[in-house]
This record gives sequence, C-alpha cells and structure tokens, in this order.
Amino acid sequence: MTRKGFWTVFLLVFSLLILSSCQPATVDTNRAATAPTNNNSGSETVDTASIQTELMRIENDWPRVLKEKDVAAINRVEADDAVFVYPDGSLGDKSQDVKDMESGALSADSWKMMDLKVTVLNKDSAFVSGRSVVKNGKYKTPEGKSIDISGQYRFIDTFARRSAEWKLVAGASTPIREPAASASPAAKASPAAKASPAMTASPVAKPSPAAKPSPATRASPALRPTP
Repeated sequence: MTRKGFWTVFLLVFSLLILSSCQPATVDTNRAATAPTNNNSGSETVDTASIQTELMRIENDWPRVLKEKDVAAINRVEADDAVFVYPDGSLGDKSQDVKDMESGALSADSWKMMDLKVTVLNKDSAFVSGRSVVKNGKYKTPEGKSIDISGQYRFIDTFARRSAEWKLVAGASTPIREPAASASPAAKASPAAKASPAMTASPVAKPSPAAKPSPATRASPALRPTP
C-alpha cells in the first residue's frame, strides 16, 4: 500500500468513528417491552376464579361433613384461632365445633347451602356470604337438653390463606325471622260486621204464648226416679 493509500484508509476509518460517536444510542424496544418492571406499586396477580371455586367447594361440603360427622374436615378447614358467633349470640371456637361433631350433638334431616357468594379481598383473604336451610335440626346441649335449630340462617364466613391452604378464621350466623303479620284493611271491622236492623230483636222474637212451657214439656212420670 502506498503512503497516499494508507492515509486515505486512515482518514475514512477516523471519519466513521467520529460519526458513530455523534449518533444517539438506540433502544431495543422489544427487549424493553418484555423486561419485568418493578415500580413498587404493590400490585399483585390474584386468581379470583380459583379462589372462588375452592371456597365454594368448602362451603358446599358442610352438609356432608355434618352427616358423616367428619371431624378430620373440621380440623383441616377451621383455623386453630378461629372465632365464631352462633345464632343465639354466644361465642365459639374450633375446639367447640370439634366437640360437637365428635359427640354427635348436631344433627339434621337436611342442611342446604344456598345463595353463596364469594368476595375476594386479595390473594390471601376472602369471605363467603350465604343462606342455610335446616330441616328437623337438633342440637343437644352438654346437659342433655335438645334444642330445635330448624329454620333459615344468614351467615358470613371469613377465610385466610395460611401455608398455601385456605382456613376458616371467623364466622357469624343469624336466624331469618319471618316478618310479623301486620293488620291489613281486610282485617279491620267492616260495615257488614256491624249490627243491622235485620239483626235487632223484632216482635217476632218476643215470647209468645206458644213458647210457654206446656204440660207436654214438663217432666213426665217416665223421667222421674222410680222407687
């Protein structure tokens, strides 16, 4: 290579280096779009459908648990620190539920779960509201007294995910009272119920000579005591 050719190549390479250093840096948009972001917004992915399915399964299984006296299911689903408000306003816990199930204190011909609705709060907490219908339900107290618990109840059960398992941590139920029958216009006295002239005593209703006792209506020897 001649000296002239060498300087020509050198100047060309030097020019390219200068031009490349002056151009703005390019961004790989594809890579930027797929790269994970962490903006500390606290957002999380919640599988709502999966949570609803699991909690619906747990609630719909209660009639079977009751019928089969499945103590293992109570121990598995209820949290050790669970708190319950019973329909009579008293407080209970897991140990009480286990005792009732083991002794067979709770029984019913049928126990239906209805109007179930699962509300998901986040990936680790949710609550279920619903209505239960109990037919010929009985609860036997420790004193041996049998209490009729038949009827309809509204309830709310609160669940929390602990160690990847859903646990019942709180629950409350209240009986559904039938509305009291209020007096309606049909129940009020109507003019038809008032005394009318046709209902007042008429001369025909007065005693007449024919209404007086006759010898035939008096006691006869046949009705008297015999010697």
